[in-house]
Amino acid sequence: MAADIFAERLAKIRIRFVAALPAKIAESDAALPDLAGDGTASVAAVADTYRRLHGIAGTGPTIGFAATGQAAREAEAVMIEAYRSQRALTSGEATSLKDALAALRQAAETELQAISIGG
Repeated sequence: MAADIFAERLAKIRIRFVAALPAKIAESDAALPDLAGDGTASVAAVADTYRRLHGIAGTGPTIGFAATGQAAREAEAVMIEAYRSQRALTSGEATSLKDALAALRQAAETELQAISIGG
């Protein structure tokens, strides 16, 4: 019985993660123009985007989305220095993040498609 409760809770978490994942990636993409600007708005955008990616990187592998989690971890790594320094991204970091987000989107689409096909 305890295993059933655990499986139910895990299923709910997976459903929530899957439902929110495309929007989180889209929000991160939409934030790209703001991440390399001047001022406190860029610093706030970096912090928000970093935390969003950090959440995907931490939760994904835990609930069976290893490739998505790894891709999020790589995107997060691009931002870590800017986040820790409370600064905007450099143009090079912004370009690297754009590429990392494309890889994250691809990994997520592949894993989400596998779930749809595999049940």
